[in-house]
Amino acid sequence: MASEATTVTSASTQAPNPTGLSERYALALLGIVDDLRATEPGAADRIAADLERLFGLWQGDAGFRAFVADPRLDAAEQKRAIFAVLERAGIGTEVRNLLGVMIVNRRLSALPAVAASFGALLAERRGQQIATVSTAHGLTDTQRSQIVARLTEAGYSGVQLKENVDPTLLGGLVVRIGSRLYDNSLKSKLQRLQYAMKGAA
Repeated sequence: MASEATTVTSASTQAPNPTGLSERYALALLGIVDDLRATEPGAADRIAADLERLFGLWQGDAGFRAFVADPRLDAAEQKRAIFAVLERAGIGTEVRNLLGVMIVNRRLSALPAVAASFGALLAERRGQQIATVSTAHGLTDTQRSQIVARLTEAGYSGVQLKENVDPTLLGGLVVRIGSRLYDNSLKSKLQRLQYAMKGAA
């Protein structure tokens, strides 16, 4: 993966800040998971799936993204709309309560960061490492296996893929894991070619 055709840069400025706002909400939700563990051993997976489903809605719906980010809406309006979305999506009480607190605190716009932070904290607790893979088109099962195998060869263990489709990449892929960013997208290759041609002119 770190071949000559691949740009490798540090992504430490984009790594989660453990004292940040999103991590505080994620840690609170993780505390609820711990409280539920005795009576519901699968609570972590259920809540993680709820957050992932909600994050998927945020990713796939521009209107929902705009609603989440809009600071002009009052708390009652946000709660009414968000709780309706949660009910339709079958998302459970814990995530519903978390969003209620975020709305009261005027922090609903932090939703995607909280979802990402919760996933990262849960993966860390389980000894897993999250690799965010961005591609122009969805991955096949074979491609997923190959990416995990290459990352394992590179020294990463317990790799879990988080996929993101970004048509602007045109082709290839961008993989972010820990503080490392592997950019082998067609978009970046074209940009490097453009810079090289400017330098040769």
